[in-house]
Amino acid sequence: MFGRIAAASALVVTSIAAAQTAPATINFETATPVSGDWTYAAVADGSESTFRDTSGRSQLWLKCTRATRRVSIARPGSVAAPFLAVWTSSLTRNLPASFNPVTGRITAELEMMDGLLDAMAFSRGRIGMTISGQPPLVVPSWEEVARVVEDCRT
Repeated sequence: MFGRIAAASALVVTSIAAAQTAPATINFETATPVSGDWTYAAVADGSESTFRDTSGRSQLWLKCTRATRRVSIARPGSVAAPFLAVWTSSLTRNLPASFNPVTGRITAELEMMDGLLDAMAFSRGRIGMTISGQPPLVVPSWEEVARVVEDCRT
């Protein structure tokens, strides 16, 4: 009898723990973007746009590296994640991601002509990002996204 109660208790505890760590589901079509601002800057090897929340914390980076003609998309992170999922109003994709413990960023890279970049630049009002183990991020789709993409293409 005691074994059954212990097993049932363990199952309940495991279920609660799994529910607390499961990624939140979100409807990106109706989600309100995080308040904050995009900034754009030319950098030595290309350009970069950064989205910062109202507390000034960087939440998302888009960087064009002209030498490779690639655009990287990065979010803050503390552990590795296999994918960075990107949602736009016209296209959604899971991108292979890597983690850099020095910068504390989870990053995915795209070729300059990848259609997902156009979808991000022209997304209707918002862009969504998810990484396993982190809450979803929804940011406004402003012109700074398109500027970085265009920098890699010119």
